[in-house]
Amino acid sequence: MTTDGSSASAAPRSLRAEWARLAAVPAPPGRFSPDLVAGLPEPARRWLTHALAPGTPLWPSVRLRMRGEIKIGAWRSFTARQVLAPPHGFIWAATARVAGLPVTGFDRYGSGTGQMRWRLLGLVPVVTAANPDVTRSAAGRLAGEGACWLPTAYGAARWADGPEPDTAVATWRIDDVDESVSLRIDRDGALREVRLQRWGNPDGQGFGRHPFGVAIETERAFGGVTVPSALRAGWWWGTDRQGAGEFFRAEITDVTFG
Repeated sequence: MTTDGSSASAAPRSLRAEWARLAAVPAPPGRFSPDLVAGLPEPARRWLTHALAPGTPLWPSVRLRMRGEIKIGAWRSFTARQVLAPPHGFIWAATARVAGLPVTGFDRYGSGTGQMRWRLLGLVPVVTAANPDVTRSAAGRLAGEGACWLPTAYGAARWADGPEPDTAVATWRIDDVDESVSLRIDRDGALREVRLQRWGNPDGQGFGRHPFGVAIETERAFGGVTVPSALRAGWWWGTDRQGAGEFFRAEITDVTFG
């Protein structure tokens, strides 16, 4: 479990075990059919019947490969792998380049805790954090990314009408906290935007819930499931600070459901 094709032994043993556990979450019985979502808000039905062909297994986890840019002072290129199994957890393991040198590490959420660990050249600590604020922020990320990349797990969320036309709200119970995300769906059923009030400290002024969002630029079918394949994300979404808050741009190159 690495980001660049190197040996899985480069990852901590505990992280490899957690990756395997998340990738093997048991699937609920049955397969997707439009009648299963008849009671959901209309935009959610429109999205799910667009994203999922009848007969699609209700996969509870997904593994992703991606590449893109992340803003660490300046924009830096990265490659990454991720496993995602809402509401149970995720691991995002990546390699970025800073001054030509590799920074490798991971963000994760699982078993009620969040963690970040990043090292220069695999040796020099850059970021190491595991505390209640990291956990709450990671839980919000899990909810938002679950909405983006795992439509087959729609049944694990509670659904409600959204605050605007063409929106629906999915609420995930992640351990003992509810995390809600608003999805904007276009007339053809494509997911175009995800918004949430995510726990974080984007301006260094103290932790709290702040506007966070994801803009989906293109989508693509992987294994019969249509998901976002190019996106942008950041803080202060929907405000005049959105441009300054954007810090993540990614292209999804491979998706495996399980």
